[in-house]
Amino acid sequence: MANVYNTGLCPFCEMRRGIILQNKYALVIEDTFPVTKGHLLVITRRHVESFRDTTEKEKQFLFDLVDRSIDYLNSKFSPQGFNIGINIGEDAGQSIPHVHIHVIPRYKGDVPDPKGGVRCVIPWKQTY
Repeated sequence: MANVYNTGLCPFCEMRRGIILQNKYALVIEDTFPVTKGHLLVITRRHVESFRDTTEKEKQFLFDLVDRSIDYLNSKFSPQGFNIGINIGEDAGQSIPHVHIHVIPRYKGDVPDPKGGVRCVIPWKQTY
């Protein structure tokens, strides 16, 4: 997978500031290009490209931070819902080759019709 930053360095491996939450295996930062107010990324500390290649322990600690991120966002922004997502591979939209989970707070009225949620990644399949 090509690194979109073309620097040879992984931007998540270089992460040293702006950390909101963390544990032994992962950390949380604000998304640089948020789709809603408060959009967060939960990132593995170890450089690993695919979620499928994370250890069971890493998965446990990643989802601990997903839960803690939801608590943090509820206390800070009071969203009405959340989308949680992982892009695995370029064809699924993964642009940085380092595991990260999107925690996207959702707000009433942020889209005209939220029905379909994550199904909206393929717009013509969102209605059912």
